[in-house]
Amino acid sequence: MIYFVWTLPALLVIAAIASGQIGVLAASAIGLASALVVAFAAAPHSFQLAEAAVSLARGVWIGWIIVPYIVGGLLFWQIAMRTGDAGTPTAMPMPNARAGRRLLFMACFLIGPFAESATGFGVGIIGTMALVRRLQIKPIQLLVFSLISQTMILWGAMGSGAIIAAALARTNPTALAVHASILVVGFNIAWLVLYWRLADRAGFALGPRERLSEALWLGTSLALVVAATAVLGPETAMLAAYGPVIALRYLVDERPDRRTLGQMFRRMLPFGLLIAWLGATRLVAPLEGFLLHAGRLHPFAGAPAWAPLFHAGTWLLVAAVLTGLLRGHARAFPVELRAAWTTGRLAILSIFTFSAMAEVLSGSGIATGLAQGLFQTFGRAAVVVMPILSAVYGVLANSSNGPNGLFMAAQVSLATEAGLNLAAAVALQHVAAFSLNIVSPVRMSIACSLAGTPGHERDAYRAMLPFAVAAVALLLVAAILVASGRV
Repeated sequence: MIYFVWTLPALLVIAAIASGQIGVLAASAIGLASALVVAFAAAPHSFQLAEAAVSLARGVWIGWIIVPYIVGGLLFWQIAMRTGDAGTPTAMPMPNARAGRRLLFMACFLIGPFAESATGFGVGIIGTMALVRRLQIKPIQLLVFSLISQTMILWGAMGSGAIIAAALARTNPTALAVHASILVVGFNIAWLVLYWRLADRAGFALGPRERLSEALWLGTSLALVVAATAVLGPETAMLAAYGPVIALRYLVDERPDRRTLGQMFRRMLPFGLLIAWLGATRLVAPLEGFLLHAGRLHPFAGAPAWAPLFHAGTWLLVAAVLTGLLRGHARAFPVELRAAWTTGRLAILSIFTFSAMAEVLSGSGIATGLAQGLFQTFGRAAVVVMPILSAVYGVLANSSNGPNGLFMAAQVSLATEAGLNLAAAVALQHVAAFSLNIVSPVRMSIACSLAGTPGHERDAYRAMLPFAVAAVALLLVAAILVASGRV
């Protein structure tokens, strides 16, 4: 009976979201309130107001670390992509099927994930759809190709999900992201094969040579982003790795004349300068040391520190302001800031509540107690159960933060109790939490609305089902390997 009581916060959150009547933010508030009630009434050890205050403060602190990534990323993207004198050639018609196929691949696997990494919140869908519209394909095909832009969610929103997951697991975010990237690479290999089938059906079948080229481009890009993650950390890795790849691919595919190249250079210059600066802050030792320690705050052991001058979100905000001033868009700041807040506010507020809920469950000993109960009931097989629950909840919440807030502490305790590879178990939990976000109802709704097919979500789910099945299959294989102690 006590185990059922301990699961009530998670069950209430899942039931609230699954009902379709309550949003993620309200559901997270219900979860936080119920977690406090359960912790005060039935925690494995004494949990008083003082402990609760510390847990809540830790949760708020973890949430605060993420806010600059969200606001800064959205604001910079909006300011940098504002139309100005530097136009973009995306409105030009495609000269042939080969050019169309190359644009399709670049939009789905390069530009879309790049946009998602800088901002999150499905912005990659918008960027991909704007490009793929040039191909004049069917609405349902436009919708599906746009959703493929969500394949690199590990690095979405400047890696903020990995940073929160690492904080909840009391581990290093770079190590977590590198371990998790192994599964993401597996996902992308499977999804690329499915993409080939879709591209052929859409009328862009060009044979094995083009497929080999796409595999090499994607493989190189994945290798670069994993290497960049190991060197720079998850927040700047996608920008640093995919920015140059996109520029090179653009030159190879478009072969622009001098005038067009100049226009594109001016439009992309803010991204290039930001990437170069963020790279320097991570690679130039004296600069890194100065920025890392200037104004550094670290109030909670095991939680992330905040160094305002080292935080990538700070420089996203600075880059947004400088770009707007230099392009003469200063008057647009209030409008763009309101738009960024409107887009990101629910995510920001729910991060606070989910992080606080996770800290209450962890600090009260409930997460550890649940893990011990699962281990006693299922043995090592419990390590397989937890990621599947996380995947289901992640698709409902459209975020990895919710399932990680509910289950990460329990997964850590479970792996420790079973004597398994802790790093692998933590990475598995995090990947599971976002593995099905590509077919989340929120993203489906965004894509259907933008594609002009509202109410066709069922068709979208049918088309994206193979992508979800591939992710679940790989997730199960990884979970079995972790549970058996083979990794």
